[in-house]
Amino acid sequence: MAKGRFITFEGGEGTGKSTQIKLLSEFLTSCGIKNIASKDPGGTEIGLELRKILVTGDKDKIDPVTEALLYYADRRINLVQKVWPAMEQGTWVMNDRFADSTIAYQYYGYDKKIPLEILQQLYAMTVGSFKPDLTILLDIDPKIGLARSMEKAGHMAVKETRHESRGLEFHKRLRQGFLELAAQEPERIVVLNADKSIAELQKDIIDVVCERFKLSPCPK
Repeated sequence: MAKGRFITFEGGEGTGKSTQIKLLSEFLTSCGIKNIASKDPGGTEIGLELRKILVTGDKDKIDPVTEALLYYADRRINLVQKVWPAMEQGTWVMNDRFADSTIAYQYYGYDKKIPLEILQQLYAMTVGSFKPDLTILLDIDPKIGLARSMEKAGHMAVKETRHESRGLEFHKRLRQGFLELAAQEPERIVVLNADKSIAELQKDIIDVVCERFKLSPCPK
């Protein structure tokens, strides 16, 4: 059995990743491709506990190094318990955030206070040589993204706004970090404008996935 694919979705706050992952899952299912969704943090039972620590509460309750360690602990659990077993069975996995987010948030967002070498060492230790087959970076003006995210949070019982509370300058650095990562790995990371309607962005994503994995002909 052929191994499954690993597709990650990246971007700042309010880019619509979760919505687009759901829509892509529906599309892949229509193509006869077995797929599941996961996320960093929170893709597993233990990950949900780590997610509470990482995305809720006061922005200064833990320092950047602790954050990075917790994100990589969550990532390792997600890979070992969910992603790798699914891929071995031929299932495609779509992940809401992965290691690019850690570099963007903990390195660029915090104005490079953590040496990049430390984050690279954590990746090597917990992930090894494994990489996504495709990363879709949803790019948007941070002002627009933050407004969207805060509006969404207003309808949530648990406010996952710890990162949103860091302020606009943090999110501007975050966006620049993502774009720099995309420039470094253009063969893996595809940048899409997320300031579009859900349907328009969905079409862009499906076009990228079909082209990358030669899915045509597929229903559209």
